[in-house]
Amino acid sequence: MLQLVKSWKEKENLEMLQLVKSWKERENLEMLQLVKSWKERENLEMLQLVKSWKEKGKPRNVTASMVLEGEGKPRNVPASKVLEGRSQHITASSSGSKNESYMGTKVDSSPNTITRVPMEKLLGGLLAPGFDEGTCISRYQSYLYRKASPRKPSPYLISKLRNYEDLHKRCGPHSKSYNKKMTRLIKNSKINLTTRCSYIVWKGSNGLGNRMISLSSVFLYAVLTDRVLLVEFWHDMSGLFCEPFPNSSWEFPENILTTSYLNHIQTYESLVQNNMANTSKWVLPSILYLNLQHSREHDKLFHCDRSQDLLRKIPALILRSDQYFVPSLFMTPYFQQELSKMFPEKGTIFHHMGRYLFHPSNKAWRLISSFYDANLAKADEKIGLQIRVFNTRKSPYQTIMASILECTLNNKLLPELDTRISVPFPTKNRTFKSVFVASLHSEYAENLTNMYWRKPTITGEIIQVYQASHEGKQKPGDSIQNMKAWSEIYLLSLCDLLVTSYKSTFGYVAQGLGGLKPWILYRSWGEKIPKPCQQALSMEPCFHYPPKSDCSAKNKVDITSVFPYMKACEDFSPGVKLVD
Repeated sequence: MLQLVKSWKEKENLEMLQLVKSWKERENLEMLQLVKSWKERENLEMLQLVKSWKEKGKPRNVTASMVLEGEGKPRNVPASKVLEGRSQHITASSSGSKNESYMGTKVDSSPNTITRVPMEKLLGGLLAPGFDEGTCISRYQSYLYRKASPRKPSPYLISKLRNYEDLHKRCGPHSKSYNKKMTRLIKNSKINLTTRCSYIVWKGSNGLGNRMISLSSVFLYAVLTDRVLLVEFWHDMSGLFCEPFPNSSWEFPENILTTSYLNHIQTYESLVQNNMANTSKWVLPSILYLNLQHSREHDKLFHCDRSQDLLRKIPALILRSDQYFVPSLFMTPYFQQELSKMFPEKGTIFHHMGRYLFHPSNKAWRLISSFYDANLAKADEKIGLQIRVFNTRKSPYQTIMASILECTLNNKLLPELDTRISVPFPTKNRTFKSVFVASLHSEYAENLTNMYWRKPTITGEIIQVYQASHEGKQKPGDSIQNMKAWSEIYLLSLCDLLVTSYKSTFGYVAQGLGGLKPWILYRSWGEKIPKPCQQALSMEPCFHYPPKSDCSAKNKVDITSVFPYMKACEDFSPGVKLVD
């Protein structure tokens, strides 16, 4: 502690020195222990420190190195390095407005103490109070970083989520039912086992964006069918998210659902082919494997009532998917009425379910909040630019850059440059816009930076461009890259305006969490620039590969003509998306 104080004296950090002195004068041993053990104890101590800032006044020179590495000594490192694990000067975030409406209560750690929880803190009732905030700081702090959503969850959706949480606590991991029933099912899928608790195990596929949109689809299906959701996270997804359900876990043990194991599990396809759904002489399995990946043409009758009648009889399902198949649930007569009551606004499903499920872990939240506070917090307007290049040879950099500029300038997302020799704008009362670029490549951010550095804008606005990382290429199975990807998805969702790329699930997640209707860049080929972009009809992700046939499996059907709230996707015409 003496060495720390000396280092602060050498740097003449008077505010931090005064804070340490006040700690000594008040003999606040808990806070002294906190300073000493930042490295050893990251989560609870950070929460206590934030609370002390709100009570005693926030220190100004708090660095990201304190947050990310648990150190008390500031370092001067460029802001662009924050998400790469280095430090940056930041300021603590606002504690929010004092004049807020409240709902729900949370029992504090002190006896006989009840804390009122702001409505916005619970996202309009979407989240349940009562979590230990230290285990997931972002759950109750994220509302400070974005505007309140005008899209409120329906009372019926809120009641369904509370009922599901009770079910998950009663039947989820470590419960008596789970320990007695589910473990036996996994060991022997052929046993005839009756249980009051039914399960669905999600097995993801492809990149992080695909996994997140498919997981939200499976969760909605679990809520509709009264099944307990369990998730198999690969090692590269470990530590990305907080546990979403109170007093329980959703994680399914890794390395159980191997290819060898799944090869011995009966599939939904085999049941349909054997016509087992139409006969009573067959003994249905206790566990069944459904593969709803985009590359699979079977299981396309999943949305039919006959299929759902069959699946309801099976205690445990293993579902693998990389698709946002929520539109197919609306095609199921059995679910239509329930879904309409849960989601009167059909274009808000991922917005609500995604914000309910996906809370950045404390490690991810440090990256997100540090970068945001350092680079985006003071901007008058934040513009997110997500650039996905599927083939750099077929879509060269110059063509994509031209498309970006045509889209952002023509639609007044960014100001044009003043090429005349003009009188400088006054320095006071000027608008600052921050552009956050998420891309595997650095050229696009560098080009925008140089463009707005060399010439003033015709509006007098100051444009600042930031990029957190540029990995060069996607690395499947890389946990560090996935942590950066999740952080950048979330940062995009905190922007006021959003530009995304053709058929990118990365962008789908960002727009859904942020409640944004993005401008979607069309795919460029060679030197040709098609129509540069189009604004999305809704914030919903696209279901890229919907069913093509009706439930008789004989006739092709145009889904958009049957369901008026489904439209062809702007970026992929074979796909469909939900709209209001």
